[in-house]
Amino acid sequence: MITGEVKHKVDKIWEHFWTGGVTNPLTVIEQFTYLLFIKGLDDIQKRMEKQSLITGKEIEQPIYTEDQKNLRWSKFKEQDSEEMFRIVKDEVFPHMKKVKEDTSRFSKHLENAVFVIPTPLLLQRVITGIDNLLNELPSQNRDALGDLYEYLLSKLSTSGTNGQFRTPRHIIDMMVKLMKPTPNDIIVDPASGTAGFLVSAAEHIYKHHYNEVFMSNDKKIRDHYNFNMFNGFDTDSTMLRIGAMNLILHGIEDPNISQLDSLSKTNIEEEAYTLCLANPPFKGTLDYEEVNPDLLTKTKTKKTELLFLALMVRILKIGGRCAVIVPDGVLFGSSKAHKDIRKELVDKQKLEAVISMPSGVFKPYAGVSTAILIFTKTNNGGTENVWFYDMHADGYSLDDKRSPLNQDRHEENNIPDIIKRFESLEKEHENKRTEQSFFVPLEEIIENQYDLSINRYKEIVYEEVEYESPENIIADMKELEREIIKSLDELEAMFG
Repeated sequence: MITGEVKHKVDKIWEHFWTGGVTNPLTVIEQFTYLLFIKGLDDIQKRMEKQSLITGKEIEQPIYTEDQKNLRWSKFKEQDSEEMFRIVKDEVFPHMKKVKEDTSRFSKHLENAVFVIPTPLLLQRVITGIDNLLNELPSQNRDALGDLYEYLLSKLSTSGTNGQFRTPRHIIDMMVKLMKPTPNDIIVDPASGTAGFLVSAAEHIYKHHYNEVFMSNDKKIRDHYNFNMFNGFDTDSTMLRIGAMNLILHGIEDPNISQLDSLSKTNIEEEAYTLCLANPPFKGTLDYEEVNPDLLTKTKTKKTELLFLALMVRILKIGGRCAVIVPDGVLFGSSKAHKDIRKELVDKQKLEAVISMPSGVFKPYAGVSTAILIFTKTNNGGTENVWFYDMHADGYSLDDKRSPLNQDRHEENNIPDIIKRFESLEKEHENKRTEQSFFVPLEEIIENQYDLSINRYKEIVYEEVEYESPENIIADMKELEREIIKSLDELEAMFG
């Protein structure tokens, strides 16, 4: 976790952007990202120079030649504001876009980057602020840099119009803990945004499989982690840059983050991944002509939330697992397309769990109720009993403020209970339908037209309330009336 002092310094830089005329939070994070990358390039060059001094060998592919030393962060930051602005705008930024350090995919995302900091004074303030900020962090600490960027991205959650890009981190972490990614997984988010799911998966592996990956002598394992394990797709180039930087700052050398419309005909991938984690957009429709025809064979629809489910089935390998957030309408929608995709998951794949979330989880941006579907791709069925959980609380208030509550109280945070129960599903079979979680057999789901809404199956116990007899109530009312008249008579006598 980053300290309050670091957060204060980030807030101060954010304030500089705001007062300097850059008010779109995505633009702020994007420009912040570029400057962090430029600072990182200088740090890489310093490490190469240090290694060169130790070994006596020349640097084979320097980021900066001797003629370009004025483009280095450590050099241009010493200039006055006007000269610094000219160097960064006209020389450093074009150079940054040409750098193909290790032919990284992130460098490719910079090709269309635009420098929009409007004034020399703002640039000077931001660069000084970033310098002071990074001095607060442990050098080359992946956790500190990652936490810094996560705090930056949290600004999207409090900035209004762009909050839809960001799934609440505690919900992401819960889904990752439920799925338990391993070093052998190939993980994908087909609507990756800021790459929150991929970052959380990377942190899970770093925490639970450190020796297996990072202390291993097997180069294949480390290369898999750095180059092949984390895959994300998005149509927005700004999101791609932000998502790629997020992963890099969390220690992944070259994540596979690509610009791609996952639902379009251009996406021909199938059976490529072992784990899918996603919260795809569910407020859009597409023309049939734009959609990959393979998806339409599973559910003929224009609704993105249904098409993304069909896509996830297609891109997973046999045995691949998926945890995905869907709007409640997917669970009980009566159209043929809705029923078709539910039949696909229940009949042809192995649907394991439906976790119903309260409607306030995505406030203040959306009040829609959502659920998490967990399934395994088999192409041969396997659904026997589906586990349902009725989440009432996620540790935060369910109003627009989303204030943190007591995380240790079950009444205010069901997430630890969900994870604990999911890890011991064999104990859940005896649960009654009146409890917070229970199993529903396949046959009953089929009988109910493949309805997956928890309200279809849970039972509510109504407590019998006993009231006084009408005679007693009338007698009490008369007695009360007599007392009132008596009091009025006494008052009248006092003033008579």
